[in-house]
Amino acid sequence: MQVLISEIRKKLKCAVDESRAEGLLLSGGLDSGILAALAPGVSAFTVTLAPYGEDGEYAKILTRTLQINWYHRMIGIGEAVDSVPAVIRILKSFDPAIPNDIATYFGLKLAKEKGAKNVMTGDGSDELFAGYSFMFDLPDLESYIRGLKNKMCFSSNILGQKLGVEIKQPYLSHEMVELALEIPKDFKIRVEGEKRWGKWILRKAFEDVLPPKIIWQDKRPLEYGSGTRRLRRIISEKISDEEFEEKRRAYPVRFMSKEHLFYYEIYRKVVGEIPTPENHQIACSGCGAGIERKANHCRICGTIQNE
Repeated sequence: MQVLISEIRKKLKCAVDESRAEGLLLSGGLDSGILAALAPGVSAFTVTLAPYGEDGEYAKILTRTLQINWYHRMIGIGEAVDSVPAVIRILKSFDPAIPNDIATYFGLKLAKEKGAKNVMTGDGSDELFAGYSFMFDLPDLESYIRGLKNKMCFSSNILGQKLGVEIKQPYLSHEMVELALEIPKDFKIRVEGEKRWGKWILRKAFEDVLPPKIIWQDKRPLEYGSGTRRLRRIISEKISDEEFEEKRRAYPVRFMSKEHLFYYEIYRKVVGEIPTPENHQIACSGCGAGIERKANHCRICGTIQNE
């Protein structure tokens, strides 16, 4: 195991060095925390929805431990809701994951305001090292992760391109991807201290570098850590039950929630019609948009196919 740990540290350090990023989107989670430890001198950027996000607390621990330059911006609920049309216009999507994207959007804007031309993100670590709890009981985790290899797509790339900030993703370097594919499930998911952990080997590889509170923390989805999950209830309250029932019958979309309808109506205003399938595509089961035949997720509406 020590050989594997040494290889992870070596290859991820090389990936970080090759990124040469001026900034880092820092959630205070394991993945961005490791990148911060490997990039001395980097400027870190954290965004939370006042006063709900936990990320600020964890990011503060990291930046004090590692003594790196840190910028933390708290956004208000009104500001976050007002940003929804801009985010949807950029992503051309009304996926219910928009609260995640809002946090990334403001993080990239903060980085640009502070002069960072490029930033690192922790994208890809959860997918490659089994960070999501649903992965724990997959019958063939290795095949599932291998199938993700050429399908991973992150909104940070699209947002960064539009905002003029180059995105660097060390976990997605060729060397790290190939190494991750070779690591067996038992090293990715393992019991430690009577609890089952994802990304176990990553935690062990850096437990002598980062504080235990950072290494042995639960997975916090971005919308939870940043606090933008709060927006879901606020947005849902804008639509009555009667309006929701009426519009779900009127629109050619299978809505998951009132919030999903809210995003769709903004999409109609700022993007337009849902794109129909091209010759090589099939129709999404949720909105009718064209998607690749082997895709399991619609980028336009967020529907998981074959549900």
